[in-house]
Amino acid sequence: MEVYLDNAATSWPKPEKVYRAVYDFMRKVGVSSGRGAYRRALEADRIIFDVRKYLAKLFNVADAGRIIFTANVTESINLAVKGLIGPGDHVVTTSMEHNAVWRCLKVMESRERIRITAVSCSPEGRLDPGRVVESLRPDTKMIVMTHASNVTGALMPVEIIGAEARRRKICFLVDAAQTAGVYPIDVQSMNVDLLAFTGHKGLLGPQGTGGLYIREGFSPRPLKEGGTGGHSILERMPDDLPDRYEPGTPNVAGLAGLGEAVRFILNEGIDRIRRHEMELKRYTVERLERIPGMTLYGPLEPDRTVGVLSFNLGRYRPEDLAHRLDMEYGIMVRAGLHCAPCAHRTIGTIDRGTVRVGLGYFNTAGEIDYLAKALEELAGK
Repeated sequence: MEVYLDNAATSWPKPEKVYRAVYDFMRKVGVSSGRGAYRRALEADRIIFDVRKYLAKLFNVADAGRIIFTANVTESINLAVKGLIGPGDHVVTTSMEHNAVWRCLKVMESRERIRITAVSCSPEGRLDPGRVVESLRPDTKMIVMTHASNVTGALMPVEIIGAEARRRKICFLVDAAQTAGVYPIDVQSMNVDLLAFTGHKGLLGPQGTGGLYIREGFSPRPLKEGGTGGHSILERMPDDLPDRYEPGTPNVAGLAGLGEAVRFILNEGIDRIRRHEMELKRYTVERLERIPGMTLYGPLEPDRTVGVLSFNLGRYRPEDLAHRLDMEYGIMVRAGLHCAPCAHRTIGTIDRGTVRVGLGYFNTAGEIDYLAKALEELAGK
């Protein structure tokens, strides 16, 4: 038996139509988008247009052209931060950030002399929005923060912070790597100016896909320059979106798969997906917290988290425990610092790391029972 529980890194399996869409594009279309007037090129154009349309519906984006495609959420964050922040600007973030945010900010700190305030979260990884408001200054240019921690699953109060950012006219960038596709996101009601997301996690799409929503009124400097198919006479990148931020040949095969994945989510309903995740998270906590020597980290209430749960068991090193789960039971989990040392410092596990369970839409209670039994046996050893 094999059980995959690393969906916080990459979701697997994908809906069957995702595999078929990638294969069908490669086999039956296989050409570049935005670079031809023949039928296959127009079909590639249609595929990309449809993906933007589906994502706009999922995130309540009024203009689908303001969704920019990237290779992943990391590229999206780099585009937003490096494209909008300049020398001397002040940026507010949190102590629970992934390196996709933190390393980007630290490079800008050394290169552009920006100033960073990282608001401390509780040892459980909870964020008090009042502390974010207290950290804002007249020169604060941006608030950038995760929507949910990839270590504890803790949901952050983005609605409250977004409202305050909008009131003060401060740019609000949200890293939705752990929430896109599994938690309702409405960029309008949440007052999100820039939403960075990836396709291969909760959105159930292929790796190498992602994007950035850019609200009207914001125009980051392009991260890359090059050919866009149109506007070829210009010596600089065009001002039109999305061309301004999408030079080079796009990953149409991956986006074809992403389009089918988002259609699957829209058809299933984000509320249904969210309910399944909460029920499974609740059951996982109930089963694991009874195991001798088990330590669970972060908020454990399903309605305040996504389907991520970190733990340690007795004296096992996380890497050793994860290896034994795989080799002896066929259970795949993640171990270590999860590219988020800031979060581990916050919850007190920086010297050890944790084992992380990443629940997905296709996981079952029976698989959690199997995990719990394996951990009980290993605890006894």
